[in-house]
Amino acid sequence: MTNASEAPMKRKEYEAALRKLQVELCALQDWVKAAGQRVVVVFEGRDAAGKGGVIKAITERVSHRVFRVMALTARASNMS
Repeated sequence: MTNASEAPMKRKEYEAALRKLQVELCALQDWVKAAGQRVVVVFEGRDAAGKGGVIKAITERVSHRVFRVMALTARASNMS
């Protein structure tokens, strides 16, 4: 994760980092299937913050029979 003072990643650096994360996610997928476990990952942020693109990028190489992407409804403003 980069902070605001760092320069953005170059495209090749991004793709290399993404590939490593996708390999790790595939290994996690294999473990989840073998162990019969469940994993929940929550991406939280404002609308148009890029969450959809990130989710699509990291899940494009995994089995959609094992991974499910679900959109949760927004929390009511009166909830704390």
